[in-house]
Amino acid sequence: MRILIVEDDPVLADGLTRSLRAADYAVDCANDGAAADHVLAAQHYDLMILDLGLPKLDGFEVLRRLRRRGSRVPVLVLTARDALDDRVKGLDLGADDYLTKPFDLPELEARVRALIRRGQSGGASVLTHGALALDTAGRRATLNGEPIELSARELGVLEVLMLRSGRVVNKEQLAEQLYGWDEEVGANAIEVYVHRLRRKLEPAGVTIRTIRGLGYLLEKSPHA
Repeated sequence: MRILIVEDDPVLADGLTRSLRAADYAVDCANDGAAADHVLAAQHYDLMILDLGLPKLDGFEVLRRLRRRGSRVPVLVLTARDALDDRVKGLDLGADDYLTKPFDLPELEARVRALIRRGQSGGASVLTHGALALDTAGRRATLNGEPIELSARELGVLEVLMLRSGRVVNKEQLAEQLYGWDEEVGANAIEVYVHRLRRKLEPAGVTIRTIRGLGYLLEKSPHA
């Protein structure tokens, strides 16, 4: 899952980035409203954490432009402003939740999980594909009801493939969901994660097929 943090306080932005990456999210940061607006017009995110007091464009304008483009990405407004009018204005413009500074990281992470869960798969937190089930909130996968051990990156690849089940997903799309802008992606990293997943899933009849030159397709084995 990919998150955009829009925050002009570098210390806070760095702390949020570290915390969310430790929770296995891919995280990008923008430090002003104009940069955020540009990025949001070009890339997909599963969640935006948005400060209101931003340079160049304030958070209200970033949110207004986002919704005018028809984007439904969940937005958590994060701000020092605690006036009722500001909270109402943010929600009226399309924010999904509101958290006032200072805040506790566990609370923010819980709200992040809830918003992402609400935004994907019609609000369902458990994805299923044959004998395979993935709890996106609890970050756990099972085969035939039995837990399987997956690394954070393997879980990330699996989640993208399951969300797009029946459609081909290329390496670039997988990398975008797994890594932030400033994280280096090894040339063969995605292939390694897919190979490991195959070994763990195929005994239960769940196959990840390589479509040469295009990407990967999650499909059920005809023997399942």
